[in-house]
Amino acid sequence: MNNLITHKCVPCEKGSPVATKDEIEAYKPQVPDWDIVDIGGSQALKRVFRFKNFKKALAFVNQVGELAEAEYHHPSLVLDWGRVEVVWTTHKIKGLHKNDFSMAVKTDALL
Repeated sequence: MNNLITHKCVPCEKGSPVATKDEIEAYKPQVPDWDIVDIGGSQALKRVFRFKNFKKALAFVNQVGELAEAEYHHPSLVLDWGRVEVVWTTHKIKGLHKNDFSMAVKTDALL
């Protein structure tokens, strides 16, 4: 299996297949701190990052935003004082794709 950090996001079209159970099991070890959650009936990857203050949390959000723009794959971000919640999912296919796991790995690498 290729390392997810070197994967370049590919555009997903409506109707593209979601990641299979076997694919998810293969990708999950590279994102051990991320939870697979259900959001409105779709699977997503979610992680909460903690920081010493709002300024550091905001700087991290901006880094994630730059990464998302570079890959043209965008997360849900919730910024609180010293806390950032990041959720990756592929809305067009209503579930997880290799892109989401790749972006989770790349998000972790920003730390």
